[in-house]
Amino acid sequence: QTHLYPRKGTMTPRARAVFITGFLLPATALYAVFVVMPVVQAFAFSLYRWRGISANRTFIGLENFRHLFADPIVWMALRHNLLLFLGTSVAILVLSLALAHAIGSDSRAARLLRSVYLFPQVISLVVVAILWMFILNPSFGILNAALKAVGLERWAIAWLGEKSTALASIGVAHVWHALGFYIMLFAAALRTIPPDVIEAATLDGATGLTRLRYVTLPMLWAVLRIALVYMAIGTMNIFSLVFLMTQGGPDRATEVMLTYLYEQAFKHSEFGYATALAVVNFVLVMALSGTILALFRHNPQEGKA
Repeated sequence: QTHLYPRKGTMTPRARAVFITGFLLPATALYAVFVVMPVVQAFAFSLYRWRGISANRTFIGLENFRHLFADPIVWMALRHNLLLFLGTSVAILVLSLALAHAIGSDSRAARLLRSVYLFPQVISLVVVAILWMFILNPSFGILNAALKAVGLERWAIAWLGEKSTALASIGVAHVWHALGFYIMLFAAALRTIPPDVIEAATLDGATGLTRLRYVTLPMLWAVLRIALVYMAIGTMNIFSLVFLMTQGGPDRATEVMLTYLYEQAFKHSEFGYATALAVVNFVLVMALSGTILALFRHNPQEGKA
């Protein structure tokens, strides 16, 4: 009988290493060319003053970074990114856990929910942005029409045109678009919890929020950690939704790191400075992800009686 791959124990350690390397090398090469090299180039370009289209570049060292840390708009944009992360993460976690529980039943409502909850995930972000711009339109938007219909005319405002509500409005659109993925993630994780654990908790009188806190969340700890990392990456790199809905306005009330990067690169042709912004954003995303992984490394319920 022939085999497509050698059986364990029939190869020397050196031959086995060569065999494994042969499979890993193509993927590693592609990753190096399309991921590692652009990142290295970005770090290099951030040390230059460069207009983007000219071959002439002036080496200025860390000047772009000194300018960046003294730029108040950068700190404003970073604050907006962090506010989006904190606000949308709480909303997504609460809603996705609740809906993941809900779709686990066999009711008609659960079957309907299972058929539609991934719909926002499969449509383009451009469509999502346009849809929510129509919903939030102050003149003919569905939201304001509904508020007027129930006698709440004073709440019918220009949601994307007011500095106090524009960022929150984008946050709502982001939650709507991202929610389906996290429902799917937690629904799959909930199915891995052994039924006898839930049954034992119920017999011990643990129901509702008590069971969620002491049984469900500890069993979902690893998934929760990964979900928070995904949320951090998504909100720190948010661009399309903000750019299409507000372009960072009104009066920079929704400015985020990547919209400011776009402005510097494609409106002011400051590609060196924009690349420095990209580098700082990359470092912040890595630092925030690492912090989340460190904070959620140990389940606080482990070892408790």
